[in-house]
Amino acid sequence: MLTRRDTTAGVRPFNNLLRRLNDADFALIAPHLTEADANAGDVLYNPGDDVETVHFPCGPSLVSYMVPNEDGRDVETILIGREGAVGGIVSQGYLPAYTRIMVKFAGPFVRLAVGKLGAAKSKSPTLNNVFARYADCMLTQIFQSTACNAIHSIEQRTAKWIISAMERTNGEDVVPLTHEQLATLLGVGRSYTSRVIQIFKADGILETRRGAILVCDPDALRARSCLCNEAVKSHFEEVLRGVYPDPEKDN
Repeated sequence: MLTRRDTTAGVRPFNNLLRRLNDADFALIAPHLTEADANAGDVLYNPGDDVETVHFPCGPSLVSYMVPNEDGRDVETILIGREGAVGGIVSQGYLPAYTRIMVKFAGPFVRLAVGKLGAAKSKSPTLNNVFARYADCMLTQIFQSTACNAIHSIEQRTAKWIISAMERTNGEDVVPLTHEQLATLLGVGRSYTSRVIQIFKADGILETRRGAILVCDPDALRARSCLCNEAVKSHFEEVLRGVYPDPEKDN
């Protein structure tokens, strides 16, 4: 569950989208931001919930969009880290959520009432433009994920998801993903994921730990991945330069 804590005055949250705002635009929303810590597995929205709050993942926090299916399985579509936000980005809010939005990696979040964001966007065309540009980038992720699921192998997609998680967790070699979580990201049975992980382990690319994956050879992992992450990052750079996580530059 989300646990509130005091906001640190005068310090921008470690969220690249918020850091992208100019000082005047950030000042419009800063008084209304609240900080909270979330645990892995916390649900921010279920399908049908009214969207009343925008959640900004900070630092290594990671959120996933999960689409429920008729067979009872949830399939994850995209991951959102410190490059973005979830909930009421474009709309004025108070619309029902379509997907389940769940915390994948625990950590800090900043929250903002949708109404406060809407009021700030109405006062500032530049603020509105930043969020519209981010919505475009998020739609790009969805498009790319759809194409990736259709044409790339499970091995390529496994490498892609692990790399994507690494980039959003400050480039750490230890990624807190289980076989079950990877299977959900891939939309396949756990046995398929375990088979690919065993191949990567045999090739010296990965090791497994309790509840986590240790990346031993990042370059070899990237060589096994498709180029979907690179396509998304390229679009982010064109539309919102400097927002997509870069462990070598972010601090």
